[in-house]
Amino acid sequence: MKQELQSLPKGLAEDVAKNLVMVARLIDEDPEGAYGYSKVALRLASRVAAVREAAGFAAYANQKYSEALAEFRAARRMTGGVELWPLMADCERGLGRPEKTLDMAGAPEVSKLDKAGQVEMRLVAAGARRDLGQLDAAIVTLQSPELASNSVQPWTARLRYAYADALLAAGREGEAREWFAKAVESDKDGSTDASDRLAEMDGVEFVDAIDESESEDVSEAEAEGVNASAEEGDEGVDEFDELDEDDKD
Repeated sequence: MKQELQSLPKGLAEDVAKNLVMVARLIDEDPEGAYGYSKVALRLASRVAAVREAAGFAAYANQKYSEALAEFRAARRMTGGVELWPLMADCERGLGRPEKTLDMAGAPEVSKLDKAGQVEMRLVAAGARRDLGQLDAAIVTLQSPELASNSVQPWTARLRYAYADALLAAGREGEAREWFAKAVESDKDGSTDASDRLAEMDGVEFVDAIDESESEDVSEAEAEGVNASAEEGDEGVDEFDELDEDDKD
């Protein structure tokens, strides 16, 4: 990215860089905010591939799939790379075109992806199969050496989770439970809710330590106690005043 920005005047490059940094910083916690910064960067330097890519990610995070797809295509034309191929295919899913997604999953570009990209493409293709109601095909799509491997990679938890979820949707609960458990083992950074899904299958219910109604009752009781104390205090003051009057007599 730095090299791409060097083609811009120094002041403009700095402004664009600041906006791109904000996109990266906010995209997970505040997608709308990230989208706003991406539009500023796009207005400043639409001919820079990194800007088009960032705009694509921001639009994608906000489920603006048509816009994201257009930006990813633009970035790809500028760079000639294939790393955005799975995201482009997932945008087709988001636009209600799972058949197009499956066409992309079988395209020559997939063989040029690195291992992470190929796994991502499997996840997207399996999702498209599910969109079409093809559960068994989705399960088969996810079955791969990466799924069977005991080695934990950045994609392992998500791949195992998707496989477990597909098995559960197909009514294969025993196998689903096994793979949710495996997903939990590999999910060190909490990228999935596999632990919650597993607990749900085991019939574990999470209950707040203090029920809201109980909390309200406690608050009301405390309020009554405070009022009672205040009334007793007032009575004490009245009695004290009466004693003062007696002393005066």
